[in-house]
Amino acid sequence: MSGTLPAQRSLGRSGLTISRIALGCGNFGGVGSAPEFFGRGLSEDQALALMDAAWELGITHFDTADAYGGGRSELSIGRWISSRGIRPRLTTKTYNPVRAGGDHGLRPERIRRQLSASLDRLGVGHVELYLAHEFDPEVPLPESLGALDEAQAEGTILAYGVSNFDAPQLAAALAAGTPQAIQNSCSLLERGDEREVLPICAREEVAYLAFSPLAGGWLTGKYCRGEPFPVGSRMTQRPEPYRALVTGQTFDALDRLQAMASARGISLAGLALAWLLADERVTQVVVGPGRPEHLAPVGEALSHPLTTAERAEVGRVVS
Repeated sequence: MSGTLPAQRSLGRSGLTISRIALGCGNFGGVGSAPEFFGRGLSEDQALALMDAAWELGITHFDTADAYGGGRSELSIGRWISSRGIRPRLTTKTYNPVRAGGDHGLRPERIRRQLSASLDRLGVGHVELYLAHEFDPEVPLPESLGALDEAQAEGTILAYGVSNFDAPQLAAALAAGTPQAIQNSCSLLERGDEREVLPICAREEVAYLAFSPLAGGWLTGKYCRGEPFPVGSRMTQRPEPYRALVTGQTFDALDRLQAMASARGISLAGLALAWLLADERVTQVVVGPGRPEHLAPVGEALSHPLTTAERAEVGRVVS
């Protein structure tokens, strides 16, 4: 990898540090949490090869969830740890979407059961960060976060946080417990958290972790105006989060961003990652490549960092 991985950042008020870049493992043995794709995504051999490549490039934090691939993602990471004799830092999560069946949510007894199962699949005694994967309106937050406080006291998690929470939900979580991080979708094409969530994070010292930094492939240049979506892409598998991007305005913005990236001698994806890494409010960016060569934009982003003025110029394209 060209460039140097940025220095680690504080994980909220936990006393821990966290790397600026993590390997997202949501496509190991599936496509995220969607049951209809369990057993698809990357095979175990492909997942092991991707983890090898990420580690070689200096990416030492892996991000997963108990629902990814129906547990296959955690199993693949556990087998990689066992076979390589290497221990990355780990983030995992629990909730499980309602569509996956009846066993979902953030009931304290379920959190304890799911955390134990995750540790077994990963083959470790603790994870650095454990996240409530979604907001559960059926369980009072003090009960859910109380279970996470207990796990932290026991040492099975070193810190905890939330994911896919909006600003009011994050504020409620902070009133109910001590979450150290929030992990939400954030990219040049998805900037809703700038208005309320990021200011809360800055005020309350909550680490902000950005997933889907390339907006499901929209910031890689793979989707072209007037052309069918590539087979196997997110827009042919799980398009729901990105349907709103299918507009002429989006393609106009992508054309301008591609021109800016080309002028810097990097890919569109490299520019999109550089834009996020230049934001001091973003603690960690979770990248989810499908193949080792898809890690190249990380190196581009590190080798071509954006100044504050350059970041603002890029951001104005889609503001």
